[in-house]
Amino acid sequence: MSTIAHQLLGAAWSALDMPSAALEKLTFGGAGALPSCYAVTDLAAASVGAAALAVRELALAQGTGTAPAPVQVDRRLASLWFGWSLDPVGWQAPAPWDAIAGDYACADGWIRLHTNASHHRDAALALLGCAADRAAVARAVAQWDGAALETALVAAGGCAAQMRSSEQWRVHPQGRSVAAEPLIALALQPAPARGDWRRDRAVAQRPLAGLKVLDLTRVLAGPVATRFLAGYGADVLRIDAPHWEEPGVIPEVTPGKRCARLDLHQAPDRAIFEQLLAEADVLVHGYRPQALVRLGYDDASRRQINPGLVDVCLDAYGWTGPWAGRRGFDSLVQMSCGIAEHGMRASGADKPVPLPVQALDHATGYLMAAAVVRGLIARVTGQQAVQARLSLARTAALLMTTVAEHDALRLAPVGADDYGPVLENTDWGPARRLRPPVTIGDMAMAWQHGASALGSAPARWHAP
Repeated sequence: MSTIAHQLLGAAWSALDMPSAALEKLTFGGAGALPSCYAVTDLAAASVGAAALAVRELALAQGTGTAPAPVQVDRRLASLWFGWSLDPVGWQAPAPWDAIAGDYACADGWIRLHTNASHHRDAALALLGCAADRAAVARAVAQWDGAALETALVAAGGCAAQMRSSEQWRVHPQGRSVAAEPLIALALQPAPARGDWRRDRAVAQRPLAGLKVLDLTRVLAGPVATRFLAGYGADVLRIDAPHWEEPGVIPEVTPGKRCARLDLHQAPDRAIFEQLLAEADVLVHGYRPQALVRLGYDDASRRQINPGLVDVCLDAYGWTGPWAGRRGFDSLVQMSCGIAEHGMRASGADKPVPLPVQALDHATGYLMAAAVVRGLIARVTGQQAVQARLSLARTAALLMTTVAEHDALRLAPVGADDYGPVLENTDWGPARRLRPPVTIGDMAMAWQHGASALGSAPARWHAP
C-alpha cells in the first residue's frame, strides 16, 4: 500500500505529539486514486486515519473494556468523502457556488473571486463597477493586473486570490511564514479537574458520548471536524449569526448536529453564549482570528470563562506573517500557494487546474478533529487544557511535498453499494449518505439524526 499515505499520517501524528507505536494499529485498504498531480487520495486517507487513530487512543486512555480493534481506512471511501457524501433522494441540493465565483483572466495572469457570501459578492461588484453578470465581470477583471486587483478587493472587504506559482509562494513573505509554522500548533497548560463527560452512556461504542462541542465554524474545514466528532457521539451545538446562510454545504456537514442562532452583539444572547461556553468541553472555531476578539472573546477571556476548555481553531493563510487573519477559502489558498498553477502546467491546460476536491478544507477538518481528541486525551490523562491552531495554507504545504503515483488506478464510479442501507431524514428530505470511510472495531461512525438547517434548534445543551 502507498508509502505516501503512511508518510503523511506520520507527519500528522508527530504534530499531535502522539506515540509512534500507535501507527502500527492502522491499515489502509481500498483501491484507486483521485486524478491529480498531488497525492490527494493519500492525504484523504492519512487525515481521516489520524482522526480515527486518535479516537482509538482516547478509548484506550478511557480504559473502557477491552482494547479497541485496529483502525482500518478505506482509501477510496476517504477520497469520496472529500467530495460530497450526501445523495439527495427526490430533492436537489443547492448549488455549491455563486454564479459569479470562479477564475478570471486578468491583464497578467489569473485571479479567483470568491463570492458565495453576499457581502463578498457585493464588494467585488462594487469595486469592478459592473453588474452581476459573468461576462461583465470578466471584461472588468481583464483591465486589472492580478496583484493590484487582489489587494484592492481584499481592502474593499472582498475575497480573491491571484494565481501564483509555488516558487513565487516560496519567496512570498506569507509563504515563508507558513513554511515555518507547525502543521498543528499545540499548547498544553494545567487545568482544573472536570467531571467525566461520559456520564452513564455506552462509551465502548460511542467514545465521545456526552461530550459538549460548541461549534463556531463555517464552510468547510471546521464543519467537517465537528461532523466527525458528532459521528462518534459528541453533542455538537453549532451557533450562527441571525441571518447567516451557506445553503450549498449545510446538508452535507450538519448530520448529528443541532444548529442554533445567537446575536453576539446583543446582551441577552451574549449571556446565553457565555453559559454555553462555560459548560462546553470543546470549542471549535473558524472565524477570522480577530472576529472573536472584537466581540470580547479573546483567548484569555475564553480561558477565564472555561479554564479546562479544549480550544481548536483554524484560519486560511496561517497564524504569522503579513497575511495572518486574511480572508480565505480552500479554492483561494490553492491559487495563492501554487497548487492551481502547478496543475495547469502539469496538465498542459490554458487556465488554472485546482485539485479535484477541496482537499485542504477536508484534510484540515479531520486534523482539527484529531487535535480535539488529542486534547481530550490530555484531559483524561493529565487534566491539561489544550489549544490547537491549524491553517489551510499549512495543510497545503504538506500536500505539496507529495507527487501522485502516475500509474495509480482511478477511483471506480460511485455505486449504490457505496451508500449506507438506511435513508437519512434531513430537513430537506430523504438522502443517502456514503458509508463511513474508516472503522475502529465496533465503534460505529453514525449520526443520531439527519442533517439539519441553520437555526433549527434552541441554543442549549442536551440534558444529561
